[in-house]
Amino acid sequence: MRPYILAETNWKTLQNASFDLAILPWGATEAHNYHLPYGTDNFQVDAIAAESAKQAWEKGAKVIVLPTIPFGVNTGQTDIYLDLNIYPSTQYAILNDTIEVLNRHGIKKLLILNGHGGNDFKSMVRELGVKYPDVFICVSSWFHTLDRDKIFDQPGDHADEVETSLVLHLTPELVLPKEDWGNGKEKKNKISAFNKGWVWAERKWSEISEDTGTGNPKLATKEKGEKCFKDVTAKIGEMLYDLSKVDRSDLYI
Repeated sequence: MRPYILAETNWKTLQNASFDLAILPWGATEAHNYHLPYGTDNFQVDAIAAESAKQAWEKGAKVIVLPTIPFGVNTGQTDIYLDLNIYPSTQYAILNDTIEVLNRHGIKKLLILNGHGGNDFKSMVRELGVKYPDVFICVSSWFHTLDRDKIFDQPGDHADEVETSLVLHLTPELVLPKEDWGNGKEKKNKISAFNKGWVWAERKWSEISEDTGTGNPKLATKEKGEKCFKDVTAKIGEMLYDLSKVDRSDLYI
């Protein structure tokens, strides 16, 4: 039993417990090229949250990891078989109910640890921050902590060298043989402004990728995945410790 993982602990342990910070990992269930499991985002964010919390806990932080939410926003993939979509309004309802519980039980800090590019919590955090002014709500996407070019040769966006390496490290038994990997070739928008990032529209995934991947996974290795995992969890673990210890009323220098 890991006492910082809510799903594994018990009432005997928790009846007199007190935590400063809750971590809510949030993933998605969707196709990841031909070779990676539909639960890739969930396996990754769940493992990263657990290891990061372990490191913070061992330094003395009072943190608790909530069960991973396995469904994300996949509105651009509605025609990809069994890509499971929930709407942002559903995410808001889940967050609202979760924060209501935390607030009632005196946990006044929440980190949403995101593991899926289609999830975007900023507007929800703004609204819920007004509704629950006593709860400090923040969000981080684990993949934004990563300096991709220091570890990977051809990082992409989805089911790429990064994600394939991580899954090879975390759950190699769920990865198909290399001859089954698609090349993750992504079609770009004909209008350059979209490719430069200053105009945005949701992409219909079946129109931009034949294998549902965006980014070539061919150079992925479990060794790269292990290094990535260690780097990411060290950085997030340190942040969790700092966040759990900081005085909410004294955040700024």
